[in-house]
Amino acid sequence: MEAAIQSVAPAAPSADSRLPSALRQRIAREFDARWKEQWGGRFVLHGRPAGAAAVRLDGNDYLSMTGHPDIVQAQIAALRCDTESVVQSGVFLLEGHPAHALERSLAQWVGMEDGFLCQSGYAANLGLLQIIADPQTPVYLDSLAHMSLWEGARAARAPAHAFRHNDPEHLRRLVQSQGPGVIVVDSVYSTTGALCPLAQILEVVEATGSAIVVDESHSLGTHGPAGAGLCAQLGLTDRVHFITASLAKAFAGRAGFFTAPASMRYYTLISSFPNIFSSSLLPHEVAGLAATLEVIRRSDDARQRLHANTARLRRSLSETGFPIHQGTEQIIALEAGTEEAAIVLRDALEERDVVGSIFCAPATSKNRAMVRLTLNASLTEAEMAHVEKAAREIAPLLKPWDWPIARRHRAAACRQAA
Repeated sequence: MEAAIQSVAPAAPSADSRLPSALRQRIAREFDARWKEQWGGRFVLHGRPAGAAAVRLDGNDYLSMTGHPDIVQAQIAALRCDTESVVQSGVFLLEGHPAHALERSLAQWVGMEDGFLCQSGYAANLGLLQIIADPQTPVYLDSLAHMSLWEGARAARAPAHAFRHNDPEHLRRLVQSQGPGVIVVDSVYSTTGALCPLAQILEVVEATGSAIVVDESHSLGTHGPAGAGLCAQLGLTDRVHFITASLAKAFAGRAGFFTAPASMRYYTLISSFPNIFSSSLLPHEVAGLAATLEVIRRSDDARQRLHANTARLRRSLSETGFPIHQGTEQIIALEAGTEEAAIVLRDALEERDVVGSIFCAPATSKNRAMVRLTLNASLTEAEMAHVEKAAREIAPLLKPWDWPIARRHRAAACRQAA
């Protein structure tokens, strides 16, 4: 099987003479060295196919919604019964459309007035920031905020300022220097599983007269009462201006969502480009997401299993010597450092039937490549034990206690002790 895989691996890319010379030069400058020298002539994100016995820790279906009979039945019913829907931009959908009912249900669930469905979490973030910021409104983003949030600031042509990850005091100094604007954070950060210190961030928001956007993509469904998210869990929803989320995580669907005050509905519909210039979700997608919301509301047992699996594996990996101190939630970053080191780590895990995902630039900073493991509620005792055994086997081979992130952590601890 391995020989067959190697035989169809792509050859090193060569410049296409039909392309403009400027584009060929850019590809040579930005990509060729990574392909040849760092990746060894194979695409960094593609490992070996997962076998039947593999433990998959490379997806975002945290509550194991895929295939739930209630959701599947709702999708099938919509496909069978809906014969009159029109594929069109969501701005044309009239009041009473099922998509609007879902928007209201999602907004009420998270404790907000109104909401908007989008084609993806990326589109939701871009479309929201595009209409709430402008060239005169600075946007302050946590340095680990999702790329779509940065692109939203770019779409608004707003001055974008990065503040140190989870550092409210650095944020405060930036806002005092540059003026009030829009502060943007993830509730749970997508590469490390770190929680945002939301209460402290909100103190800065309120003291400076700014607005806040909280991306709840990785906490919606998994945190809070009935899965309503981290803002609800902390009792802070009424202090938050806007919430966004991908519905491709705990919802296991293909959509995004953001909230806004009811007074902004028609301003949003006529101003937010992803809403105007993309087609609305299809009827079976809306029906499936509506059914998923109801399943998620009553999934306290699944949330408890997810959090138990998270606590167990984080504890086990830490005891084995893996430096995972930068996060606490169901996303676990094994930050090997260079892309070459991340490939070695990924391959070692896959040889032992554990599948994770490589994250590297532009999803991470340069030389902070990692294998990201994402846990779910349906992992069995045998699967958890298998992952722990694999980690114990590769630790003495790869020496994670010597990774750059581990050395930096020890140095920081020494400085604090001094």
